[in-house]
Amino acid sequence: MDEKITEEQQLEEIKKAMNIEGDYQNDTVMLHMREVKEYLRDAGVSDRILDSERAVGILTRGVSDLWNYGSGNTSLSSYFKERAVQLAL
Repeated sequence: MDEKITEEQQLEEIKKAMNIEGDYQNDTVMLHMREVKEYLRDAGVSDRILDSERAVGILTRGVSDLWNYGSGNTSLSSYFKERAVQLAL
């Protein structure tokens, strides 16, 4: 079974994976994380998965994709989309 973790724990795991230190980017990362969760929820991924450690990888990928929008990248990565489909099934 998927172990439930809080959004704050997910936030810290995402920041670690993205090498973001300190609290000054928390609001931005949290905003992106929540947007990614809504995308995944709309795609059919259950809250049981979204609120677990199992989701940290795809949340990190999605947050990273959104984080890099300003650098000319205008879409979510193909890995993110493929993983979203897997988790929705």
